[in-house]
Amino acid sequence: MSTVFDCTDEDTRSAGIQAAVGAAKAGRLIVTPTDTVYGIGCNAFDAEAVTDLLAAKHRGRDMPVPVLVGSWHSIDGLVLSVSASARSLVEAFWPGSVSLVVEQAPSLAWDLGDTSGTVMLRMPLHPVAIEVLREVGPMAVSSANVSGRPPAITCDEAREQLGDSVSVYLDGGRAPKGEPSTIVDVTGPSPRVLREGAVTTAEVAEVLDVDPASLVN
Repeated sequence: MSTVFDCTDEDTRSAGIQAAVGAAKAGRLIVTPTDTVYGIGCNAFDAEAVTDLLAAKHRGRDMPVPVLVGSWHSIDGLVLSVSASARSLVEAFWPGSVSLVVEQAPSLAWDLGDTSGTVMLRMPLHPVAIEVLREVGPMAVSSANVSGRPPAITCDEAREQLGDSVSVYLDGGRAPKGEPSTIVDVTGPSPRVLREGAVTTAEVAEVLDVDPASLVN
C-alpha cells in the first residue's frame, strides 16, 4: 500500500521526507513534487528499482530515465567532462528548469536504460525534492505519469496513474510551472535544444551568447 504525506503541512513534511528517503534507499519508488511537474523516482544506482520505475510508467529501456541531483557540484562526479557551455547553463539555470544531456563518467555503476553513454541531468528548484536528493544522492526521476499520458501536475494525478507501484507520495500541492523542463544536449560540438519547456530557447541562447536559431538546427 502507498502512503501519502502532505508536505504543505510542517507537521507531516519532515515525516514524509524521512519516509521517502527510507523508501528510496530500500529500493522502492517514490513520487515527489518538483518545480516543473511531479516526478517518480528511485536511487539512480539501484538497477532493480530503475527497472521497476520503467515498468510503472509502461516504458521501455529505449527511453532511459533522467537523473536529478541535489547540488551544483554533483555534476562533476557524474560527467566525463564539463564543457564551458554546460557550466554556463548550470550556473544560470540550476536549480531550475533546464535539463542537460551530457556524456556520463564511464566509471558509473548504474543502469538507467539504453543511454548510449549519455545521461540527462537536472537540479530541481523545489525544497521538498532537494531535501530528498541531498539525503539519497542522485536519483533516477521521470515525470510521474504512465507513458503517453500527460505529466502529473498534482499528487492526485500521479496517484491516479501510478497507484500502488509507488511506496511514498509527497504531496506538495500543484506543481509551480506545470510544464516539463527544457532539454539541452551539450554532448556535441555545439549545444542543441532538444525540447523547449519551461525555459525558452531564447533564454538559453542569451546565456550561451549564440543565435537562438543555432540551437534548433
